[in-house]
Amino acid sequence: MVGSVQVLTGEGVALMRKVISHLSAEERVRIDELRNREGLGVCQIALRIGRDKSTVSRELRRGLWFASNENDSYRPYRPKRLKTGAWTARPFYSAMTAQRKAETRARRSRKPLRMSYSPLLAWVMDALRKGWTPERIEGRLRVQFPADARMRISHECLYQWIYATPQKALDLRQYLPRGKRHRTRAKGRRSKGPRIPMRVPIAQRPKRVDSRHEFGHFESDTVIGTAPSRRCIDTQVERKSRRLFARFIPDKSALATARAEYDIYSRIPAPARIDRTWDNGTESSCHLLVDEALGMLTYFADPYSSYQRGTNENRNGRIRRYLPKKTSFDDLSDGDLQAIVQEINDTPLKVLGWETPNEVWYRELDRVTSKTSHPKTSVALTN
Repeated sequence: MVGSVQVLTGEGVALMRKVISHLSAEERVRIDELRNREGLGVCQIALRIGRDKSTVSRELRRGLWFASNENDSYRPYRPKRLKTGAWTARPFYSAMTAQRKAETRARRSRKPLRMSYSPLLAWVMDALRKGWTPERIEGRLRVQFPADARMRISHECLYQWIYATPQKALDLRQYLPRGKRHRTRAKGRRSKGPRIPMRVPIAQRPKRVDSRHEFGHFESDTVIGTAPSRRCIDTQVERKSRRLFARFIPDKSALATARAEYDIYSRIPAPARIDRTWDNGTESSCHLLVDEALGMLTYFADPYSSYQRGTNENRNGRIRRYLPKKTSFDDLSDGDLQAIVQEINDTPLKVLGWETPNEVWYRELDRVTSKTSHPKTSVALTN
């Protein structure tokens, strides 16, 4: 709860300071009831429980329950499936989920660093005023005080100490080479970028797909042109036959990519297009549009694991032989691209026993379509 602490002096009350405590489990249950049962908004809930509206808003955001949180109830979306399970529900606030997340945050939290050794504090403050970087301070301490373990601090801890709340009043960041108001994330750390909705990891893809014995599984990617042009190439490769499909797209947006995917897969009979595997690029954010329209599934490779889509990476490399990096796609027509694709698909491959991707594709296509009632059409066999 929010209260106040009064500090008394000879002249009476000299200071009133807010004391803020964390939400309790009982308060979270109350928020759950007010939100889900009574349908109240953030401001109304804040008035009911005596908390600031920003606290309630942050709690509602942190405590969202998604169907994908429960592995037993989650299933990838399949068209024409009866929407009766919990996995089809929209995310909602759950007191149990919020309390579990709060306890996890509490366990992971650490007390702020305090330099209690006065000689170390004085030495560090003097070095900061000289304009030394935290890394230089760490290194010099080891040289100047090799036998004194108390005169040690890592540069990372020193950065955290400088930006910690108790030191903000001292404004120590002004002594840093780049005295930013807030410390930014270092390169390589996970960023809070846009997320892909209903992302199904490759770990949930059937293991039989890995062997390439089954036909109809694809890998997807985008080949980027050179600036200032925004034109790109959307590529789809069938894993068993290694057959390449490609379309020009005006930019790398998710909607443009979805249109190109639909144009490619809508021309292929359903038994020959079961699923596809993407990387984690934002251009795949609209994958559900294609999934729902054509009854396909989409899986996503692990971050920084291009080997999980090795076939597509290889075919993209073949495209780069014709269109090297720093090549503008603006002057190329769709006919030019399809001529390149056709030549790639007509090239024999050792992995296919020196057959071409086209030969394997048409043979497998005849096999799967002959087992179904889907008629073969000439449109379905074109790029």
